[in-house]
Amino acid sequence: MTDSPRLLIPYHVPPSRTNELLDALDGHLPADSLVVADTPAESRELAPSADGIVTYHLDADLLDAAENLRWIQCLSAGVDHYDFDALRERDVVLTNSSGIHAEPIAEQVLCYLLMFERGLVQAGRQQARGVWERFEGGELRGKTVGVVGVGAIGGRVAQVCSALGMRVLGTKRDTSEVPGGVDELYAADEYHQLLLDADYVVLACPLTDETEGLLGREEFRLMSEESVLVNIARGGVVDEAAMTRALQNRAIRGAALDVFETEPLPPGSPLWDLSNVVVTPHMAGSTPKKPERWRDIIVGNYEALAADDRDAMVNRIV
Repeated sequence: MTDSPRLLIPYHVPPSRTNELLDALDGHLPADSLVVADTPAESRELAPSADGIVTYHLDADLLDAAENLRWIQCLSAGVDHYDFDALRERDVVLTNSSGIHAEPIAEQVLCYLLMFERGLVQAGRQQARGVWERFEGGELRGKTVGVVGVGAIGGRVAQVCSALGMRVLGTKRDTSEVPGGVDELYAADEYHQLLLDADYVVLACPLTDETEGLLGREEFRLMSEESVLVNIARGGVVDEAAMTRALQNRAIRGAALDVFETEPLPPGSPLWDLSNVVVTPHMAGSTPKKPERWRDIIVGNYEALAADDRDAMVNRIV
């Protein structure tokens, strides 16, 4: 262990993001503790001396080259693309950025809900066609929202919906403590009850072996014809073909989708043209406040690494 561990930002991180990180971290880490690689060759050259790597993803070659690596800080909340077994074998700690997206995603979920409840999806399509056709809007107050995965993001969604007077159902692996804003909490494997009762279903769970294909043909049969699906989790949590059929046949009222099985969403996907679907390009977590929130996590975890106390790191996955 050294008193000043060395952090590497590899070429995988886009230059604009790297510059934001450098600005946010300036003065918060020891001098010369952070190095940046602009190319694959520079990344491989600098990797052997890195104690920690700050990145979105890490390929096997770079992981192999980082022979002194003790910590990876993932800049996203999703870490399903990492090889957990390989990291455990190397005794490398993986931490993610869970929580930094909670506020913008919760606000976007609220926007989705209002778009369907107030008829703004229909209004937008009428405007594009130049059609004046009056309709009635509804109210979210008194409606039921089911949040699958009441973690940092799902928890904030629950709070926002509760503040509007909605009844909030949630699922969580650990049900020993009910998060604020949740009226009824179910175990993760009891999500079918939530699907039966919810007017709006919000997917906020990570993509794991257990959650892959969580919503398929049978689950869409459980949902009401008036229910709306909101997916801000990962595309793989939903069987996209089954969802598309449910939307085409009006088995559910609609869907607001920020994530997909294949991204970008292929031009030939029927989801582009369905009148009951809102498509956004995986941007629900975007916010100008990301750098400062990254800084708080990175600095705290760096200090734990420097103190040789990796158990104190926050957002630890491995």
